[in-house]
Amino acid sequence: MRGAGSAHLGLVWVSASMFMSLFISKWSSDVSLEGKTAIITGANTGIGKETAKDLAGRGARVILACRDMAKGEQAVSDIMKEVKGAKVVARQLDLADTKSICQFAENIYNTERTLHYLINNAGVGICPYAKTVDGYEMQFGVNHLGHFFLTFLLLDLLKHSAPSRVINVSSLAHKMGKIQFDDLNGEKDYHPVRAYAQSKLANILFTRELAKRTEVLGVMAYSVDPGMVNTEITRHIRRPLVDLFKTFGFLIRTPAEGAYTSIYCTVTPENQMLTGGHYKDCAIADSCRAGQDDGTALKLWAVSCHLLSIRWR
Repeated sequence: MRGAGSAHLGLVWVSASMFMSLFISKWSSDVSLEGKTAIITGANTGIGKETAKDLAGRGARVILACRDMAKGEQAVSDIMKEVKGAKVVARQLDLADTKSICQFAENIYNTERTLHYLINNAGVGICPYAKTVDGYEMQFGVNHLGHFFLTFLLLDLLKHSAPSRVINVSSLAHKMGKIQFDDLNGEKDYHPVRAYAQSKLANILFTRELAKRTEVLGVMAYSVDPGMVNTEITRHIRRPLVDLFKTFGFLIRTPAEGAYTSIYCTVTPENQMLTGGHYKDCAIADSCRAGQDDGTALKLWAVSCHLLSIRWR
């Protein structure tokens, strides 16, 4: 019955979060990003694509890091049609494969002199049990470990380009999350909602620990809750959650609305931001208690390094 209980909890949480998302902050900024470079993962669709379009409109060079290059090139074409003079390119990145992440990073170092914004936006959600190429549970592997490794590899370029920022897109689902250190791979007791919530909590904990280590280097880090958004990440959702989405569809944000807070964390002056902070509705927000546990954040950092066989200097 544990799986059924988690599903029920997920149902209650989604209901509440939909109502909380009813009022969308109206925010705008005319900040120019001319001369800046941004990488956005999962930018061929949804929130990532809308974020890319906005940053391109501000003059930034935007690299769409996409698993499916056909969709990535289509997104580039779409953005260039909508944004006059947009400087956008697509690059192949599969966050479920550490070899692909290494190849992507190598390509970036070979083609880019600077990197001011790394927006870790891509994600998989509430999917059936699967493993990454390297054997990690898919949601933890892509949503957390893939972005953890990508950030590690690109940190030298972010430092070189400082002041720079890392923005990790989390979810309100983190409030349901718990880091299952004794079963990170979900092999003992997998439930799609629990695994997704764990990965989104990991995003917030990663942000907190990263900020402590990189602030002195001029690299700031923020986590973002975009709200309930109608994107492809919901494609694995089944009944009864799908019925809830249909019933309360009028409360769900568009991808453009979901991108507001990612954009806010990109363009808002640094002296108005708190590195390591969690942001929602274009403002600082409290994560859940588990998301503020520095001991868990440090342990997750160490475990992640061990799993990836890396050592942060």
